[in-house]
Amino acid sequence: MDIINAVNSRQSVRDFLDQPVSIPQLKELLEIAIRSPSGGNLQPWHIHVVSGESMSRLKKHMQARISSVENAEPTDYAIYPPELKSPYRDRRFQVGEALYGQLNIPREDKAGRMRWFARNFEFFGAPVGLFFTIDRSMGAPQWSDLGMLMQTLMLLLKGKGLDSCAQECWSLYPKTVGDFLHLPYSQLLFAGMAVGYANKDNPINQLRTDRAPIEEVVAFHN
Repeated sequence: MDIINAVNSRQSVRDFLDQPVSIPQLKELLEIAIRSPSGGNLQPWHIHVVSGESMSRLKKHMQARISSVENAEPTDYAIYPPELKSPYRDRRFQVGEALYGQLNIPREDKAGRMRWFARNFEFFGAPVGLFFTIDRSMGAPQWSDLGMLMQTLMLLLKGKGLDSCAQECWSLYPKTVGDFLHLPYSQLLFAGMAVGYANKDNPINQLRTDRAPIEEVVAFHN
């Protein structure tokens, strides 16, 4: 697949087939992905791959944690600004409504929406999950480096017929995930990523999100 097709066809897949992913192939793609650019060539990232028995244990671990009466864990960063303004707030609202509309879960069905959201912590049934961490001493420029690594990897996966879903929701449980992965304090959990083969029969994977027109986000200075 050429790069333009990979960009245009990549999407956040939220239901995966029970089809194994070749770990040697994934390792090969990761070796290519870490060629991603980083300022000063700092390479501030770490990647943790979970599959097989470890995946089964993690799912059980998260199921118990989510069902616990304990309060949410202190997070290391805010996924969204506390006062999200328009048009960003509007875009977030629209994609949420589109997503639950695909699933026929109405706004008033709060329990149904929570059950669906909990599937994030099963990697939506994907056989492989990735966790991306960054050194706590790093700043916003290095976080953008990590984002480039993730995007590069998602395009490489798509080019090999694999699908993915980047998941910042894992940052809601930094202690639980950190304990499971035995992360040193120096590694801050940024996000997870589900990797596998999309279940194309599930309506959720037919969702194609909109993008703002180029005139709204690009300025040409000639």
